[in-house]
Amino acid sequence: MDFLRPASWEEALAAKAEHPTAVPIAGGTDVMVEINFDHRRPEYLLDLNRVGELSEWEVGEESVRLGASVPYTQIMESLRGELPGLALASHTVASPQIRNRGGVGGNLGTASPAGDAHPALLAAGAEVEVASVRGTRLIPIDDFYTGVKRNALAADELIRAVHIKKADGPQQYSKVGTRNAMVIAVCAFGLALHPETRTVRTGIGSAAPTPVRAKTAEEFLNAALEEGGFWDNGKIITPSVAKQFADLCSAACNPIDDVRGTASYRRHAVGIMARRTLTWTWETYRGADGRTHQKGSVA
Repeated sequence: MDFLRPASWEEALAAKAEHPTAVPIAGGTDVMVEINFDHRRPEYLLDLNRVGELSEWEVGEESVRLGASVPYTQIMESLRGELPGLALASHTVASPQIRNRGGVGGNLGTASPAGDAHPALLAAGAEVEVASVRGTRLIPIDDFYTGVKRNALAADELIRAVHIKKADGPQQYSKVGTRNAMVIAVCAFGLALHPETRTVRTGIGSAAPTPVRAKTAEEFLNAALEEGGFWDNGKIITPSVAKQFADLCSAACNPIDDVRGTASYRRHAVGIMARRTLTWTWETYRGADGRTHQKGSVA
């Protein structure tokens, strides 16, 4: 196994173009596990740790440009206000040591359906910035996952950053695991309210071959909120609406039975998380900007 260690982004792209099978490594929290268990034996490892720009982020007027190697700890400490859903997801990643090393770029590169960042990125409507010696392009997060541990990257492309719109409403994230740390998700769920567009987006992890959105559930809830005037009147969402939303989120799953959980349990758990996160985010929305005048009312 040869070790490539570029000192700049341009050198990294050139190395990837020359060795398309080279496996990028930054935090190493996914790649090293596969190598240590002999699940992968690449001909080349492409070490990106000397490419400083990958560990930088920029907060713009409307969005955050998050370098691929910005560690989860930094997201939790510095971007909780702009990216609350991703910050909550980051808090569930493994242990403090791994959160200090791992970043969103590694999650995206591995493209595991159980990656902790994926539901939050889907719910936020992120875009993935990828580059090669041929140029740079943005891939909408909905188009990024193409199969089990497969993504839309070309062989000569590297992930440079993720563009995520700053939260304009409450966001939540829930994860089911067999313990509180150092655990792969049995299933996970992300939810983001977008009051500016009066829409809701979801993200489901570890309950289908790829991370997915519950699009039918979103369409149902968007229509229910609009028809009931909920965005303006701040009323409590009725239990029947919350239940239907939860049921549709469960139906969006296509899980398997494995050592971490059964398919039926995953569907059930996703429904529970969907109902709870909807309740939490809507209560936060109702409490913002003086909307509490309707508190206690029933729609």
